[in-house]
Amino acid sequence: MTKHYIRMSGLGGQGVVTAAQILGNAAVKDGKNAVGNPFFGAEKRLAPAESYVRISDEAIYDAGEIVYPSIIMVYHPDVITMGKSYTMPFFSGIQQGGVIIVNSAFPMEFIPEDVERLHELRVTVHFVPAIEISRTETGTELSTNVAMLGALVGLTGVVTYESLDEALKERFGGKTKFVASGTTAVLDDAVRKQYGKAEKLMAANSAVLKASFDQAVAAAGAGVEV
Repeated sequence: MTKHYIRMSGLGGQGVVTAAQILGNAAVKDGKNAVGNPFFGAEKRLAPAESYVRISDEAIYDAGEIVYPSIIMVYHPDVITMGKSYTMPFFSGIQQGGVIIVNSAFPMEFIPEDVERLHELRVTVHFVPAIEISRTETGTELSTNVAMLGALVGLTGVVTYESLDEALKERFGGKTKFVASGTTAVLDDAVRKQYGKAEKLMAANSAVLKASFDQAVAAAGAGVEV
């Protein structure tokens, strides 16, 4: 039996809500059950935003906030350094042997108390240059959330790469459109204007996903148990 409890913490406009929806869809394509829940206050860019994704081989009966995540994804360093999170400290509730993935081009230094607690829990921390990957592949930061998803799958294998890529293409190129909030709709419009046609958008996102996934697979054993 496999269960994953994933908490995504980021800032408004980073696509945290969209990433959760794509991940849940990918899990379903893999024959698993998935439940996703967004959580945010005022729809304002750079305000705290969180999403929760439960993935299991069995039926899922609970929903809402994930208090004890097995995986935490931090989409912006400000979640840690500035406390821009609904959950403090940022690793609150992390399970024994859990995984933390941080969007940062360089390893971050945590305060001694946090290091001690994470060490006790045998938590592994991975730093992923998601913004840089998005910029390299597309020239913008608009696919940072896609880079984070690629890293997640490359490091943990919570879903297959093939299902994630298919879910990604459905999200941005399919006839059906999932809109979680007004901010998400505005971000979608900005992304589409940046790339013009849907085909270009899908190709750009797939390139980001592949680059991030490949980097994560190559670095999978290089996580830091702090």
